[in-house]
Amino acid sequence: MSTEATRRPLVAILSGAGISTDSGIPDYRGPQGLWRRDPEAEKLVTYEYYMSDPDIRRRSWQMRRDSQALRAKPNQAHEAVARLERSGTPVRVITQNVDGLHQLAGLPARKVLELHGTARAVQCTRCTARSEMAEALERVAGGEPDPACLACGGILKSATVMFGESLDPEVLTGAVAVAEACEIFIAVGTSLQVQPAASLTGMAAESGARLIIVNAEPTPYDELADELIREPIGTALPALLERIAAAEG
Repeated sequence: MSTEATRRPLVAILSGAGISTDSGIPDYRGPQGLWRRDPEAEKLVTYEYYMSDPDIRRRSWQMRRDSQALRAKPNQAHEAVARLERSGTPVRVITQNVDGLHQLAGLPARKVLELHGTARAVQCTRCTARSEMAEALERVAGGEPDPACLACGGILKSATVMFGESLDPEVLTGAVAVAEACEIFIAVGTSLQVQPAASLTGMAAESGARLIIVNAEPTPYDELADELIREPIGTALPALLERIAAAEG
């Protein structure tokens, strides 16, 4: 049998906040999200305010300490993506989420492109040294309200992309390459309104990928989709990925 006959298509999955709500993580950016309801809360994740105001930083660390994201567990949707990858289908995940749940579900880290960074690490704003978020939170619990970098004394921040920061160009370049190379592109749990992430959907469609959108509400890219799924993600995505695996297996 030829290699061409056995080759499976590359499946790209763009995941948004909706894939993690079943894990207990709220959609902060949605219509009823915290950032829209409370402008003061948005300051806690805005780079300019964070860097200039020690009180904002102290409150940010308290928010991280209380965050559900670091205590959350992968749900059926995350596990379904990992199963698809283990089945032998080439999978790349491009995620707008910072919770790391795709990796916790078993997807190799090298196959996950985190557009907005990760809440599971911290980074120094001066020397760029990275360390585990858990270590920094232990210091907060031990009485350091605004822990400084242990390497240089600089200001530490979550290794996420805050409001006012640009996306990592290497991660974005990788995401564009995946969108243009894939044969199936699944946008799941995302409103497809936050750019430049949303534009990856159009790039995939223009490059000839089969576009599937799994989201409860309409998106600006619905007209390009080959398939629209409005069912709950926790059941709809596993069923969809099982169907893809069966068709390509």
